[in-house]
Amino acid sequence: MKVAQILLQKEARVVSVRPREPVAAALKLMAAENIGALVVTDIVSTEGSTVLGMFSERDVVRALASSGPNGQEIMRLPVEKLMSKKLVSCEPNDDLADVMEKMDRYSIRHLPVLEEHTLVGVVGIRDVIHVMRNFVPARETVAPAA
Repeated sequence: MKVAQILLQKEARVVSVRPREPVAAALKLMAAENIGALVVTDIVSTEGSTVLGMFSERDVVRALASSGPNGQEIMRLPVEKLMSKKLVSCEPNDDLADVMEKMDRYSIRHLPVLEEHTLVGVVGIRDVIHVMRNFVPARETVAPAA
């Protein structure tokens, strides 16, 4: 299965955040959208909207774990201070197997989908699980003995 096919099954809207937004605002957006990561985008004068990285729950947990009693300071930091800057992405024509391999190799759960440097979607681990469930035979449920 191709990434493009997975994107067709999803809502087309991609939730993103600007790099200078406070972490607290990004977390509030993630909670409202029930998602675990945001694409960090910014406007570059020569290229338009550009993907800079990903901001995930894991980035916040790591920062909080290393901050000690100063957790409130983390919430005021700009997203760009915590986001993952090494961008690992995929393309619409990539196979699901390639997506799973990248997620495993880089220990990530969300991949932005770029088509010629333009953000067209995000594939997350939930999307992979949803597709893979269709390939695994359903298990028969047996009621417990009385």
